[in-house]
Amino acid sequence: MILSIESSCDDSALAITEIKTKKLIYHKKISQELQHSVYGGVVPELAARLHVEALPKILEECEGYFKDLKAIAVTNAPGLSVTLMEGVTMAKALSLSLDIPLIAVNHLKGHIYSLFIEKDEVLPCTILLVSGGHTQIIEATSLNEMNIVASTMDDSFGESFDKVSKMLKLGYPGGPVIQEYALKGDENKYELPIPLRQSPLIEFSYSGLKNAVRLLIEKLEKSGNDGFLSEQQIADVCACFQKTAVAHIMQKTKKYFKLQTPKNFAIVGGASANIYLRSQIEELCEKHNTTLYLSDLKYCSDNAAMIGRVAIEQYKINDFTPFHEVDVYSKVKVF
Repeated sequence: MILSIESSCDDSALAITEIKTKKLIYHKKISQELQHSVYGGVVPELAARLHVEALPKILEECEGYFKDLKAIAVTNAPGLSVTLMEGVTMAKALSLSLDIPLIAVNHLKGHIYSLFIEKDEVLPCTILLVSGGHTQIIEATSLNEMNIVASTMDDSFGESFDKVSKMLKLGYPGGPVIQEYALKGDENKYELPIPLRQSPLIEFSYSGLKNAVRLLIEKLEKSGNDGFLSEQQIADVCACFQKTAVAHIMQKTKKYFKLQTPKNFAIVGGASANIYLRSQIEELCEKHNTTLYLSDLKYCSDNAAMIGRVAIEQYKINDFTPFHEVDVYSKVKVF
């Protein structure tokens, strides 16, 4: 079995996966959403302190499996340096004490392999990765052959939801709450600019849209009697923002499909749980006879099960990381 650790941001998670069968034997995650919601986003130093408390508590439940472990896997990039370090430190301690090798796992590969938890991998596949830190189109041929063909020029899809939610004082994380409000809103009430609409580039950008939403909120606040938005106005803003944010992704993804229609396509990452986005991607894939793969909703956000699934593939090819080379990286440009 492989014990995997995930601490790239604000989720403390451990998993144990059986190498031969890919079966998920154990998985537990402790979320920090409540603690960070007060600040409208993740506070790195607070997240690190909470990992120090949570990770050992989860590890206690795994002691019975120690004798069966063949390796320790841990997310080491990309993510918040101070939180990644907590997982890496635990992984190194376990590797030394149990005398088993380390497997350093790329967090983005983890999201891709969330599609294959307890399943065989299906590659090649083109993947749309949408999360709080990334918005990318990736052509994945194999575990170690992944090419980023499009990415965001500034902010990510998931981050824009968090920031708009903060503007509307709806709390953190923004994705689920905006999606919920949008169900009660009129998505055609306000017109927002679709980013890079006239650009031929297959790239993403959300900074301009965020600013347009900010200006809209300020305008509505000034026009109100008490300076506050009504519940209906909040719902309308959420619906219009969500519609525009997804329209941007769809325009660029359609451009990609025109260049080369993939046989297999997938959406991964925390923001891939957005039902509005999923439904439109489903329509696009159906139109082009492309097979669509989706992660279970419970594995869309950061988790250790996906890290363990990548680790199985690395274990098979003896892709271990020397102890002294396991370091943390906040950003990575290539896989």
